[in-house]
Amino acid sequence: MSRKISEEEYKRQRIVRMKHWLSGEKDLYLDNMEVIPREEYKPDRKQLERYEHDLDEVMTRTYDTEHNRVYRFFQRFYKMAAVLCCTVLVLILIVEVSYLPPIGSASNPASNEVAAKYIEDGLQDTGAVNIVTGMILDYRAFDTFGESNVLFIATCTVLILLRNDKKKGKGSAEDEERRDSFYEPKKDAILQMAARILVPIIMIFGIYIILNGHLSPGGGFSGGAIIGAGLILYLNAFGFEKTERFFTEKTYKAVSFGALLFYCLAKSYSFYTGAHHLESGIPLGTPGAIISSGLILPLNICVGLVVACTMYAFFALFRKGGF
Repeated sequence: MSRKISEEEYKRQRIVRMKHWLSGEKDLYLDNMEVIPREEYKPDRKQLERYEHDLDEVMTRTYDTEHNRVYRFFQRFYKMAAVLCCTVLVLILIVEVSYLPPIGSASNPASNEVAAKYIEDGLQDTGAVNIVTGMILDYRAFDTFGESNVLFIATCTVLILLRNDKKKGKGSAEDEERRDSFYEPKKDAILQMAARILVPIIMIFGIYIILNGHLSPGGGFSGGAIIGAGLILYLNAFGFEKTERFFTEKTYKAVSFGALLFYCLAKSYSFYTGAHHLESGIPLGTPGAIISSGLILPLNICVGLVVACTMYAFFALFRKGGF
């Protein structure tokens, strides 16, 4: 037969005490300790004076550059190394310049062979009526791809320096948005009416400049700058709340990554086939037609998208620290 135990005996059992401890009701260690309040720490006056004296001595020795042998040696070495590097660089430049052909010489390959290649064979090789566009998006397409990446990297750098949506309290995105609301447009009828008329025209004109970059002066850089200006005008007229309905941080990432990725893959394929003397299978079309010049038209669109997004991103980041 089981023995009946009292409530006090039950509470004193280890399994019950362990159960209470695991559930957080009671701490077996702290509840059996006598807690003695900690006395306020009062530093010894002599120790405090000794510490201040040692600190002053360390700071004096640290900033005493006149009697610091290592610092003086580094200064002399730095000056000598700077003079030596500059002298070597100047000598190298002088030697290289001495091998350059005279300016304006008929035998100068820089103003003869390269320019003649672009002028004589540019239309046949690229299919672009605009020789400049054919040069920067065909002969020197990877150089233009590097410039587009520079714009994207610059935007990422500005985002790292100015982004505040991770902060809390003062200087956070919420705080900046409350202060920024003072500068938001307050139903400015003149500005908003002008924006409603001009923004569609600016956008259409920018698209026209991009799509006709291989036929006439223009292209992705100039057309993208025009579209970016249209976005900034719309933002100033209607504010971030309405602009973020169609252009957000996700939009910027998708457009920029997509454009740069397509540019890289398309020109890598084109250069790979060209380097191995293979047919790329990309038709050049009829020169002068809107659908012509092979990859130049889609590459112009990619460059224009990157430039437009970069311009708007710079303005938005400097304006409020976010998109």
